[in-house]
Amino acid sequence: MKIITAIASILIIIGALNWGLYGISKIDIVECLFGGWKNKFGRIVYLLIGIAGLYSLLYVIFA
Repeated sequence: MKIITAIASILIIIGALNWGLYGISKIDIVECLFGGWKNKFGRIVYLLIGIAGLYSLLYVIFA
């Protein structure tokens, strides 16, 4: 379970940095590296970040 929590934490940090950079300078790291919504791999990255956020939310609520 610790591995899943660590992976979720890393994905949440990536997502937070991505949103922060987008808010400051309109640079989307996921789009630059993986093609964003135009590419299936970019969609998977966005999906994994979202799932990590939900996992962490549930972990905090039920822990």
